[in-house]
Amino acid sequence: MDKELCWDLTALYDGFETPDYQADFALLRQAVESLKGWNGGEDAVRAAEEYIAAQNEIRSLAGRLYGYASLTYSADTTNSVALARMETVAKETAELAAVEVRFARWLAKQGELTLLAEQSALLKEHLFFLQESVSYVEHLLSEAEELLYARLRLTASSAWSQLHGQLTATLQVEMKEAEGVVKRPLSEVRNLAFSGDAKIREAAYDAELLAYETIKDSGAACLNGIKGEVITLAKARGYASPLARTVKEARMEEGTLTAMLTALKEALPQFRRFYRAKAALFGYSGGLPFYDLFAPVGVLDKQYSYTAAKATILESFRRFSPGLEAVARNAFEQRWIDVEPRRGKRGGAFCHSVHRIAQSRILCNFSGSFSHLTTIAHELGHAYHAACLFKQPYLNTRYTMPIAETASIFCETVVKDAVLCNASEEERFVMLENDISDAGQVIVDIYSRYLFESELFRRRENGALGADELCSIMLKAQQEAYGDGLDQEKLHPYMWLNKPHYYSAGTNFYNFPYAFGLLFAKGLYAIYRKKGAAFVAEYDNLLAATGKDSLEEVAALAGIDIRTPAFWRESLAEVTDQIETFIGLAAKAGGR
Repeated sequence: MDKELCWDLTALYDGFETPDYQADFALLRQAVESLKGWNGGEDAVRAAEEYIAAQNEIRSLAGRLYGYASLTYSADTTNSVALARMETVAKETAELAAVEVRFARWLAKQGELTLLAEQSALLKEHLFFLQESVSYVEHLLSEAEELLYARLRLTASSAWSQLHGQLTATLQVEMKEAEGVVKRPLSEVRNLAFSGDAKIREAAYDAELLAYETIKDSGAACLNGIKGEVITLAKARGYASPLARTVKEARMEEGTLTAMLTALKEALPQFRRFYRAKAALFGYSGGLPFYDLFAPVGVLDKQYSYTAAKATILESFRRFSPGLEAVARNAFEQRWIDVEPRRGKRGGAFCHSVHRIAQSRILCNFSGSFSHLTTIAHELGHAYHAACLFKQPYLNTRYTMPIAETASIFCETVVKDAVLCNASEEERFVMLENDISDAGQVIVDIYSRYLFESELFRRRENGALGADELCSIMLKAQQEAYGDGLDQEKLHPYMWLNKPHYYSAGTNFYNFPYAFGLLFAKGLYAIYRKKGAAFVAEYDNLLAATGKDSLEEVAALAGIDIRTPAFWRESLAEVTDQIETFIGLAAKAGGR
């Protein structure tokens, strides 16, 4: 294991037993205990100020402590000490559940919040937080019930989530290779979907599905436990459904989601044409097998070393702004990134930002493909978003899921656009396919996940679902989304087990936010193309506002109306135009 390819967490802490970690944990415990005694008071301004100041301090401190434990655990899911520390920190903050209810109900009785906020710079800065707190009053349980749930969640849905993560991170997949049967981590085997060798892609797919057989019942138990809890709590809080709760927590109007999904469904036939055109390149007469979704096209199978990937990203980001390049350079030079797959390391990729030290950490499983290069750019986009928020008080940095994917996908676009400028005709064809494939994952596959989760919640109302039933629902969702674009006999029934997005009681329907992020980012990038460098400051201001406004109001800062299908159709048109170009080029390539 190359140390230079592993992240450095010492800026957070240098161990769980170090004096600074122990001192911060003691400080957290003291601050929580103090805030638990908050009880309002006659001086409303002072009482609100005390509460906000305490919450900012506690959440910032807990973020550092929990972040260190969570990052340590993500890199090594066999680390039982890190897992225990995650729970210990979560237990402390769970104790605030009762006082949060007390504050919201007290605040709702204070009259016009705008007038209250005008009396204090701190309250004026946190006006959106105050208004949002009051908006949730009707969905709150009693203080005792909220506290009980916060405590129980740690050994219920949170524990199920951790178990799922450990199951998939430690799963060993048996691959038949020249030297015999070799066991590889799941993340490494999934990376083989990008191989230029068709036999390797198919073998990896077959081996992956067989491996899931060994953990499918445990995975189903995790999923049932989490979704059952979500349904119970949504009803108790008075939501019409888990989706209704998700939309509210996303700071999104239901009409906005409906508008986006309407445009999404309209575009599905075009993506199916793309998949059939790609299938024809590989000699298939019908749809594309699932294991060839990411297969490289053409004779060019360009691979990047990590050093080359860094250089490409930095040069691309420099074209957009010095600020974006600086964030990425810090990430590379200060070892904010954990790069390669290994046993025990969590699969996939994510960015975790720590407000208290104004830094981020990125986990990826880089294999050298261009897609994995853009994955790093994607996660650096999250880091840049965080950098735009670090000057804000903690309570004003909590943006919602849909807007979370905007900066990341915007940065992917920056890289792809820059690389295309110097690409050969053959490279352009390869990159065009790669770009459409990525969009297909965010539009078509995400839509299948939305369908799956909707049906999962509907059936979970009546009882637990077995692994085979979950596979059946997933296959039906993929058939509806991909249609004849994929070979109906070669789908992926275990995507419900592979994707960690389903395994969180606090972030349900973590699928449509990706489509929102892609299409909103494309809309922003279209504005950037028109305005050039003048747009950079506007973009930074927009990102800085994401923690303290609704999605509709944030979009309005860029002159975008997301409430009707028109904007979403316009963004999708950019992708469907690419599909037309690809189909024409693919027809020529097939004729050669």
